[in-house]
Amino acid sequence: MKKQLSPVISAGGNRDLVAVRAAMKILDKWGCSAEQQQNILQLAKATFYRYRDNQTKKASLSRDQLTRISYLLNMHSALRIVFSNPDNVYGFMAMENNNPFFNGASPLSIIESGDFGNLHEVAKRVDILRGGLIG
Repeated sequence: MKKQLSPVISAGGNRDLVAVRAAMKILDKWGCSAEQQQNILQLAKATFYRYRDNQTKKASLSRDQLTRISYLLNMHSALRIVFSNPDNVYGFMAMENNNPFFNGASPLSIIESGDFGNLHEVAKRVDILRGGLIG
């Protein structure tokens, strides 16, 4: 049996690189295009592909980018708590939502522009699903 290295070790210990790649995997599973991912993560096109295609062993992310990734990881965690079905865990973000904030739009369609305020608002509402508090 082949021993798996932890993501931090396989990324050369660079936590920013681990974080951005984890976020990219989640966004992939949510069905995001490369352009949507670039907008949400606020990454330049060349930087996005360098991180995604393992062309670097280091990443240097801004505080804003790390906060965005934190929101994405927390939303993913909340969805895993709320839903046991992987189709719902990964499909929820693309589903039409008729709650007042969404007004028929999907959470993904709201965050895809990359607007930080929209990401924050969607993250708050996803957190509420798992019993979190508005704050």
